[in-house]
Amino acid sequence: MPTVLIDADGCPVVDLTIRLCNGHEVAVLILCDTAHRIEREGAETLVFDKGADSVDFALVNRVRPGDIVVTQDYGLASMCLARRARVLNQNGLEYTTDNIDALLERRWQNKKLLRAGKHPKGPARRTKEQDEAFTRALKNILML
Repeated sequence: MPTVLIDADGCPVVDLTIRLCNGHEVAVLILCDTAHRIEREGAETLVFDKGADSVDFALVNRVRPGDIVVTQDYGLASMCLARRARVLNQNGLEYTTDNIDALLERRWQNKKLLRAGKHPKGPARRTKEQDEAFTRALKNILML
């Protein structure tokens, strides 16, 4: 059975992920740093030193082929895809080898804008539709 690994840094679907995994006999790992410690019943929490990408590298070192990763970080998603994991974002988008390059390009363009003093809009308030899309995507993966 796969393990579900949650990059808890800024992840709004930790509780939803754990609820969906109950009854599917999958282990759930929450990976966070000391500044964002998140502990929930039904999941094991692994806490790492606060530092640039410390949680990301810890997650990549633990992920195995067939595992499921929940993250909104395109760079982390790319590394997990290379390890043959299934990767979802908090809105139900599955990162794939077909879409990751375009997403990384968008991230690079946004960083260029930030360096130029232009600030792209931040994320809108989370919606019920986003939760439903995430639920459908994770259930589809768990049913395979």
